[in-house]
Amino acid sequence: MFSDITIDKLLDLKSKNAMTLIDVRSPSEYRNSTIPGSMNIPLFNDEERAEIGTIYKQISPEAAEDRGLEIVSAKLPGFVREFKKVEGEKTVFCWRGGMRSKTSATLLDLARIHVHRLEGGIRSYRKWVVDTLEHLDFHPETFILSGYTGTGKTIVLRELQEQGYPVLDLEKMANHRGSIFGQIGLAPNNQKTFEALLVERIGQITDSKLVLFEAESKRIGKVVLPPFFDEWKAKGTHIIIDMPIEERVRNILADYDPWAHKEESLEAFRRIKARIHTPVAKEIEQALVEENFPLAVRLLLEYYYDSRYQHAADQYAENKKVQLTVANAEEAVYAIKEIVSKKRIAYQG
Repeated sequence: MFSDITIDKLLDLKSKNAMTLIDVRSPSEYRNSTIPGSMNIPLFNDEERAEIGTIYKQISPEAAEDRGLEIVSAKLPGFVREFKKVEGEKTVFCWRGGMRSKTSATLLDLARIHVHRLEGGIRSYRKWVVDTLEHLDFHPETFILSGYTGTGKTIVLRELQEQGYPVLDLEKMANHRGSIFGQIGLAPNNQKTFEALLVERIGQITDSKLVLFEAESKRIGKVVLPPFFDEWKAKGTHIIIDMPIEERVRNILADYDPWAHKEESLEAFRRIKARIHTPVAKEIEQALVEENFPLAVRLLLEYYYDSRYQHAADQYAENKKVQLTVANAEEAVYAIKEIVSKKRIAYQG
């Protein structure tokens, strides 16, 4: 018989790579929000779930249950085969830890595949995420990467994380670059997914005395940052990266690949067009239409983004700023490692 497992026990085993999590909800539910690292083996697809829901509302719960059993019985062999491919300990979950996960666990038990079922389903996980963020007991020394648009802050952070530094890559968690053009070529994450990824990453670096992240506004795409980031930014050291505009243009073109997203780029620009001096706005739009993206990007930096950044940078206290003038992102990585290294030496002293 399957056994129930609490969210605390599940997360402990997951952190030790001793448990595989399997979301048995429909594919659209899984895409909307799940437990990071879980896989999806749905008991019902989206159409089947919608059909059963309609029967439940319009006829009766009993009729919906009967139809669900008909659907499951027809697809049971394939469902079991998918689970047989998954090695080791497994936990299934649905939204509330109710019928779908119970049915899945029971059927798998009959096929002699033992699984656990998460008590309370993903709803219990969501409650744990919210509680963790509201009562976060993590007070690191913070280093906030700032600088004009295109200075490679994301490139720098990802390289530092690759080298083992305690980085919070907020734009990756939001799946958005944090500007009006930020979702080009991406599908931005919702708040639930962002917060789940944030909690998971914080859990991986809580032993660190410091953390690095980019200076973001309160909103990144579809998500809003938790309030503790305001405190972290107020108390932290702002590392302001400066590099030649030619390098910034190259970074942006490499990241956004506007040649593959021309219409999205035009649509995004037209949302800010009225904020730019008319002759310049006309020149930018013409450059985008003609696919002269290097010119369009340079004009956007000079006549829109740089002035907006300067206003934000003026809010930082002078004694909290470190100015870095570098030729490229590689030099920025080296310089930031030097700054962090001095802090680490101070801690050890």
